[in-house]
Amino acid sequence: MKIGFEAKRAFQNFTGLGNYARFVIKTLSDHQPQNKYFLYAPKAANNLRTSVLFGLKNVRIRTAPISFLRSYWRSKGVVKDLIKDKIELYHGLSHELPKGLKQANIKSVVTIHDLIFLRFPHYFKYLDRKIYGLKFRSACKNADKIIAISEQTKRDIIHFFGTDEQKIKVIYQGCDPAFYEPISAEAKKTITVKYNLPTDFLLCVGTLEERKNQLLILKSLKQLPKSFQLVLIGKKTGYFTTINNFIEKNQLQNRVKILCDVPFNDLPSIYQLAKIFIYTSRFEGFGIPILEALNCGIPVIASTGSCLEEAGGNHSIYVSPDNETELAKAILKVWNDEILQEKMILEGKEYALNFREEKIAEDLMRLYKNI
Repeated sequence: MKIGFEAKRAFQNFTGLGNYARFVIKTLSDHQPQNKYFLYAPKAANNLRTSVLFGLKNVRIRTAPISFLRSYWRSKGVVKDLIKDKIELYHGLSHELPKGLKQANIKSVVTIHDLIFLRFPHYFKYLDRKIYGLKFRSACKNADKIIAISEQTKRDIIHFFGTDEQKIKVIYQGCDPAFYEPISAEAKKTITVKYNLPTDFLLCVGTLEERKNQLLILKSLKQLPKSFQLVLIGKKTGYFTTINNFIEKNQLQNRVKILCDVPFNDLPSIYQLAKIFIYTSRFEGFGIPILEALNCGIPVIASTGSCLEEAGGNHSIYVSPDNETELAKAILKVWNDEILQEKMILEGKEYALNFREEKIAEDLMRLYKNI
């Protein structure tokens, strides 16, 4: 089968959507090698994060022929290239499909990660909401099948768009295999020195933004003994000012370390050095950092209210995203109980096996063939 992918974010995005795109492409290339995979992207830069895509033998990369028409090519003009390459099925990896697929008799599937812009519109600019609404709704209407990355996202698609449940298939995503293997003591020591990390610390990884709710962790830190330290890793947004002001006002400067430009290759070591991973986001489409933590053997405390229980499993602990006292109690409970820690680690690693590449590749290929 010849399968095409909308691959803009595979080459240009180095967080959630880009990670998902690269994961799907490499997973299918490795575990379903009988097919030919074509990546259609406005441009395709070769760097540390994308180099893996250039080395896959059954993958071909196509870019926009005229640079100043990239946007048009991606939204419509690419269909001519799909016809030329004899693409049988096209997969929009992040919420979008080009116009003209049905007229070209090309089957399609689109992945919808979340509809947070509809559920929490105040987190988004008005124009962005309108653009997302048009693109997402159109993709869901015109796709032959929709992949939702969680049951929560499936429910939201049905609720907001009125989509037939039978059209939607939940296929979870996985995390990068870099998080599977134990890091050597020497490598972890190097990372500890590089970032001046404390001996034991709480860890949260995710963009520093209001929806991710890192302020709740800081509020809970106030209720914990002064020996407890927190490491926050993520890209800064305007929310960083709120975080920084709270830290200064409550004299937490010596207890909180914020790292904003951590190379991807350093993340597995930092995860494995942490004592507890905390993810108190108000809403997510799935929650890949939780899966990264489980694979690294770190107990997880997350928030209720979206799909994080799907990512973290029954063995992890969940608290209200508005209750810092409940979070502080959960942290103390895990921190002071080595038996509980070990149980959470072992069951977490076992649960994480449900999201390995082989299973996801099989699920995707089964859906493609059915379409």
